[in-house]
Amino acid sequence: MVTQDLSGSSIVGFSRGPRTGTHFRAINPATGEQIPPDYWSASLAELERASQLAAAASPILSRISGRDKAKFLRTIAANIEALGQELFDRVVRETGLPAGRAQGETARTCFQLRLFAEVAEEGSWVDARIDRSDSSRKPSPKPDVRSLLRPLGPVAVFGASNFPLAFSVAGGDTASAFAAGCPVIAKAHPAHPGTSEMIGYAVSQAVSECGLPEGTFSLLYDAGYEIAAALVKRAEVKAVGFTGSRRGGLALMDTAATRPTPIPFYAEMGSINPVFLLPGVFRQSWEARVSGLFASVTLGSGQFCTKPGLVFLEESSHAEEFATRLSQMMAGHDMCTMLAPGILRAYQEGTSERQKQTSILTMVQSKARSGDAIQAGAALFRTDAKSYLSDPTFNNEIFGPATMLVTYSSRDELLEIARGFEGHLTATVHGDPKDLEDGELVAILETKVGRLIFNGFPTGVEVGHSMVHGGPWPASSDSRSTSVGSRAILRFAHPVCYQDFPDTSLPDELKDANPLGIWRMVDGRLTREVA
Repeated sequence: MVTQDLSGSSIVGFSRGPRTGTHFRAINPATGEQIPPDYWSASLAELERASQLAAAASPILSRISGRDKAKFLRTIAANIEALGQELFDRVVRETGLPAGRAQGETARTCFQLRLFAEVAEEGSWVDARIDRSDSSRKPSPKPDVRSLLRPLGPVAVFGASNFPLAFSVAGGDTASAFAAGCPVIAKAHPAHPGTSEMIGYAVSQAVSECGLPEGTFSLLYDAGYEIAAALVKRAEVKAVGFTGSRRGGLALMDTAATRPTPIPFYAEMGSINPVFLLPGVFRQSWEARVSGLFASVTLGSGQFCTKPGLVFLEESSHAEEFATRLSQMMAGHDMCTMLAPGILRAYQEGTSERQKQTSILTMVQSKARSGDAIQAGAALFRTDAKSYLSDPTFNNEIFGPATMLVTYSSRDELLEIARGFEGHLTATVHGDPKDLEDGELVAILETKVGRLIFNGFPTGVEVGHSMVHGGPWPASSDSRSTSVGSRAILRFAHPVCYQDFPDTSLPDELKDANPLGIWRMVDGRLTREVA
């Protein structure tokens, strides 16, 4: 598919929706221009059709082999790569992101798809367990009990505004759901509809090329909120993956919880991502830390959920030098292109509110450029620990190129700050090994975040088997899960137990001969041997 072929209509199985009803266009954030074509909101009839198709596809997908799921995921990746420059150009026009970011995110998206292809193909993710029978056990015989993880069913996936590829139509939620054997109904983000259609077409083509059922994938558009809410309410939908604002996540989470049959809702809803500059930072050359922090705060115009929003450092002459240098770098930063008008408005409101607070010093003031471009300037604020601890609004996320320095006077005050945190995605500690010797700060932070970083910065989330991108409430809706890395597949599966079943009727993963050669727990011992 090339840009001129974009239809502006939803993809429902192998069909395209009608161009009727409410419609909208993408906006180029760098210029303010509207980008054709018109995109038409899906109707409730289209949603019903997509849901029914997904329900029909679900039992078929749940039984296909890991090898076939891997072929499907790799085909999606190849189809996305084949879009080439046309895709990059569309991403840049719809988001204002640089071409390098579009190319890098495409590579990451395809890497994720191939990672989950490997996970599905290898097969041990199902956590197969076998407790063999013992008829001689007293006082009662022991039954043969076997269990594994099975797919939940159709999954609704909501595209994110700030990741038009890696957290959108074919992003990590979709890839992990497909790897688990679940159909996907994706709801495109209105900020980048053309990008979503191009990726949606690549996925739909892969469904057809791999001979999978029509309901394996659908893509729906929505100019407002009607389809989003109705999608979560559909009885056919068994789980939801969401990346976005806390306000939107909470509304949909409530919808998922109050259905006649509640379903799991996996939301990643943002974070402050505190950074701690401990005394060890200043026992060595610290200038590079300023540059690293500045780069992390302003990366992607500060529109990352892992952007450092609070920086804590002990009162000292070094801290003053650090603050002065960071202020100079922030003040000299170019205007930032924001992703959408709504994001710019929220950023301006957040920085304006900070500027009004008497206990906060505005070191660099955010400026907005007049005209059609969706742009804003960087902002740097400063306060002290006493003021921070007395006002919970200081923890409000400002999505954009802004951060706040907080000076503390003692280690006890620092630990009090850490204990008071709500849940975040990350926490970063800078210092030397001596700063970590008593372990108290790290022990507190382990209960507050999903990922701890030492002498680095939280922006940039590595995709792999060990990554955790999640955290305690309200950073995510379930601190036991991650939306990045191979563990993400576990969100869309549930355990099923088979007791005293004949071997021929068991899933291959649980058969005595272990025909798939996967790792299993047999009588409490991990092995690839036969049972």
